Amino acid sequence: MRYRRMPIEIESPEQTGYGRIACNLAESSIADVLFRDLNLNLNDLVLSYDDHLGKPGLREIIASSSPGLHPEQVITTVGAAAALFIVATSLLNAGDHLVVVFPNYATNIETPRQIGANVEFHPLSFEGGYRLDVDTLAARIRPETRYVSITLPHNPTGSMIPESDLRRLIGIIEAKGCYLLVDETYREMGYTATLPIAASLSSRVISVSSLSKTYGLPGIRLGWLITQDDALRETFLAAKEQIFINTSVLDETAAYQYLLNKDDHLARIKTMIQQRLQIMRDWMAEEPLMEWVEPQGGVVCFPRVIASAQVDMDQFYKLLLEKYGTFVGAGHWFESDRRHMRLGFGWPTEDELTTGLRHISQTLREVVGIN
Repeated sequence: MRYRRMPIEIESPEQTGYGRIACNLAESSIADVLFRDLNLNLNDLVLSYDDHLGKPGLREIIASSSPGLHPEQVITTVGAAAALFIVATSLLNAGDHLVVVFPNYATNIETPRQIGANVEFHPLSFEGGYRLDVDTLAARIRPETRYVSITLPHNPTGSMIPESDLRRLIGIIEAKGCYLLVDETYREMGYTATLPIAASLSSRVISVSSLSKTYGLPGIRLGWLITQDDALRETFLAAKEQIFINTSVLDETAAYQYLLNKDDHLARIKTMIQQRLQIMRDWMAEEPLMEWVEPQGGVVCFPRVIASAQVDMDQFYKLLLEKYGTFVGAGHWFESDRRHMRLGFGWPTEDELTTGLRHISQTLREVVGIN
């Protein structure tokens, strides 16, 4: 493979420099947790190799989220990014075909490309409300398609599909004989309903998730993948063993202790999300130079500057950061028009969010010359 750095990583807040950013609206998760708030005493933890599948108690908690799953069907990984890498490198060879719902997180696209796979996009449109049409997606599946890659709730738009559509898509996947990869990192952030873990519905489905987005624990680098297919799981485990053998016992212990109180954490997080979402709604209702499709889950949305404003987007992004210290996820992070921007409303404080949104409005007016 020939690795190429992705814009979303090159221009990420941590690479741009947190010291330059006063209002960080580029993050796609809730606020980062402080280690002291985990209340962990790790003095007696043995820093050894551990179960290659992952800490048994941790896998039990993950599997318990959906009926029919078993802990041995869960493999812990170094974040969801490693899980996606394992899936792509296990299933794809040069020339293989896959379908990726677009826009999407870059790792879902870039690794298959570097393998030499034929990546076909299934675009979600602003005009179509970023709605995923199952029949149109299914029409892209060929005899040589290895898997279809979707994200629910979707990143960066926050769009969702009902469980009935997910089950219908799985039925099509089973009939076609390929796999469905579901990146469900935001699954527990659905506003009106929480979808089941997709891998619990079929052996033809692979679920990928992590603690980074919903729970604000990206620093412990703990993710997982789930499959009911025994042979596929052995392949995934072999890939894990050849890349990093087992996940850090420090990370797994922290994750396990945190998830013991999962329901309490999630209730608090969901309350916060609704409060921040209302701030976004109020701002969008008052900002005539922006338009959006309201998200249905997660803590990100993908609004865009209206075309008639004729905004110089290069100047906009530069001024927004350099003058106002406000940072957003530019559209090109997702290979989309730069009029789009991913706005994360779960990571900043309420004051930072409202101030950052005000800065966006001010910058737009400065760039287009409106007083």
